[in-house]
Amino acid sequence: MFDRFSAYQPQLLSVLRIVAGLLFVCHGTAKVLGFPAVEGVPPPGLSLTGLSGPFELVLGALLVLGLFSRPAAFLASGFCAVGYWTMHGPQGVFPILNGGETIALYCFVFLYLVAAGPGPWSVDAAMRKKPYA
Repeated sequence: MFDRFSAYQPQLLSVLRIVAGLLFVCHGTAKVLGFPAVEGVPPPGLSLTGLSGPFELVLGALLVLGLFSRPAAFLASGFCAVGYWTMHGPQGVFPILNGGETIALYCFVFLYLVAAGPGPWSVDAAMRKKPYA
């Protein structure tokens, strides 16, 4: 039964990239624009949290568009790894205990996108001469 879903793997890769990018953008807008208002998010500034907002906005937008997808995903993955170990790691190594499940998952989704590419529904794929494979 699930073999039929294999035919949609390239499109679902694009959906994964778009959804992860949109969610990442939401983290950035919460930090930079205060929308949506999230309790405990400090205003933008020179703190690590304040500086992370613009990165999340820009890298998330690039991922949504599928533009420079692999470099953007690589930077986002590394950014999330650093964020995990600087913000959550000091409270313990286990994500379920230190509140770092989301950032850890982002880290590995973005790392997967580095290897897998953006999928067919992307600016990167549209700029390529040959069709997505």
